[in-house]
Amino acid sequence: MRALILAAGRGSRMGDLTSKLPKCRTIFFGKELINWQIDSLKEAGLDELGIITGYLKETFNHEATYFTNKRWSETNMVMTLMEAAEWLENYDCIISYSDICYSSDAVKRLMHTNADIAISYDPDWLNLWKIRMEDPLSDAETFKMDENKNLVEIGKKTDRLSDISGQFMGLIRITPNGYRAIKNLIQSRSRKEQDRMDFTSLLNLMIQNNFKVATTPIADQWYEVDTESDLKAYEKWRSVDDVFNKY
Repeated sequence: MRALILAAGRGSRMGDLTSKLPKCRTIFFGKELINWQIDSLKEAGLDELGIITGYLKETFNHEATYFTNKRWSETNMVMTLMEAAEWLENYDCIISYSDICYSSDAVKRLMHTNADIAISYDPDWLNLWKIRMEDPLSDAETFKMDENKNLVEIGKKTDRLSDISGQFMGLIRITPNGYRAIKNLIQSRSRKEQDRMDFTSLLNLMIQNNFKVATTPIADQWYEVDTESDLKAYEKWRSVDDVFNKY
C-alpha cells in the first residue's frame, strides 16, 4: 500500500499566507501541514509516499515520488489525482488532501477497511465546526450511510443536523479495482465536467452508479485548515501537546 498527497492547489482562501508557498506548507502548531500528513502516514506504516504538485511545485523538497498537475489552476482535485495513474493502477493507495491534519490511528483504521473505495469521516464533526464558525450548518454538508455503513449521500446543503452523521475528512482508500471504476466514470463525462469535479461530486457520482463507498469513523481529533481564521481558532482551542486528543 502507498500514500498520495494531493498538493496541487494554491488555497486562495488563505490569502497572503499562500502567496509564496502552497497551502500545504502553512505552519500548523509549529509544523507545516504537509509534514503532519507525512509523519502520520509513515507512522501508520506507509513508507512509499507520492506528492502531486502544481502551484509553486519548485518549493517542495520532501522525500517522495513527485507527480505534477500542470493544469492545476484549471482543474479540481479529481484530475489532480489522475496524474498518479501509474500508482493507482497497480497499488492500493491512501489518498490525502493536503490541507488537513490527522493522526496515524485515523490512517490505520482506513488501511484496514475492506473495500475498493473507502473514506474516513468524523462522527464528532459538530464540535470542530463550532470552533471554526458561528453557524456550523452554513458550511457542513449532508453525510448519510446505510445500515452497512456504506455512503448513500454526501455534499448537499441542509438545515437539519439529522442529515449529517459525520463529515468527510479528505482521507480516501482506493484499490486498483476502485481506480478503474473511477476512471470509467470520469471518462464518461465531458472535459468541462472532469475539470470541475471535486471528490464530493465523484463520490455522489459513484453512489448514483451503484458503486459501494465504504466509510470508517475516526476516534480522535483531526483538523481542516481552509482559512486563516481556522488556524487562529485552533490555536485558541488546543496546544501543540494536545493536537490529537481523544474525544
